[in-house]
Amino acid sequence: MAELNEIIHQPVRLRIMAALVALEPGNEVDFAYLRDLLEVTDGNLGAHLRKLEEAGYIAVNKTFVDRKPRTYVAATPTGRDVFQAHIEALESILKRK
Repeated sequence: MAELNEIIHQPVRLRIMAALVALEPGNEVDFAYLRDLLEVTDGNLGAHLRKLEEAGYIAVNKTFVDRKPRTYVAATPTGRDVFQAHIEALESILKRK
């Protein structure tokens, strides 16, 4: 049986990865958009993003737009692969009776 990924398995991180892998490779989303989509606080989202970034599953791009800091987030190729493997592990669990 395939193994679940303990980093991605946490519900908020699973939702973050699902949102990011739904994008075309190379695209990214704004921190505020992701926060609002997931209905989490800035601090909560920041902590989960840090964990995913440390694992190499996402890339965080900090920049300035009109002199205001902006943070953009995208899934890395590794993150996409690990997410797909996690989904396959979940599917194999669901198929077992």
